[in-house]
Amino acid sequence: MIPLSKKITGIFIPVKDIEKARDWYCDLLAVQPTNEFPGGHLYVIEFNNLNLVLDSKIYSEKTIIQTPLFHFDTDNVEQSYQYIHEKGIELTSNIQFNQFFNFKDPDGNHLMMCQP
Repeated sequence: MIPLSKKITGIFIPVKDIEKARDWYCDLLAVQPTNEFPGGHLYVIEFNNLNLVLDSKIYSEKTIIQTPLFHFDTDNVEQSYQYIHEKGIELTSNIQFNQFFNFKDPDGNHLMMCQP
């Protein structure tokens, strides 16, 4: 038996300004923001047994996510595409294979929305 569980419960995203990133991600996900910043450089958004951890300490031009490392799930990729577009968020692809599209956060991190 290996000495670790086969679960991922946290994803770190490098962000330049922790408060601006908190506001952007909370708005994107329709989550009420709090003023809790562990260590002064982290902000944690909890959902579906996963922590999305925004971290301003690890941010640099080199750590910006150039290829999506995960995807947000959606039940309707067309509606999600329209939602992202209407928010004025930079889209980096159109809907691909009627299943997913990519976009960027304000720090340039590449993200994905996917209809599994």
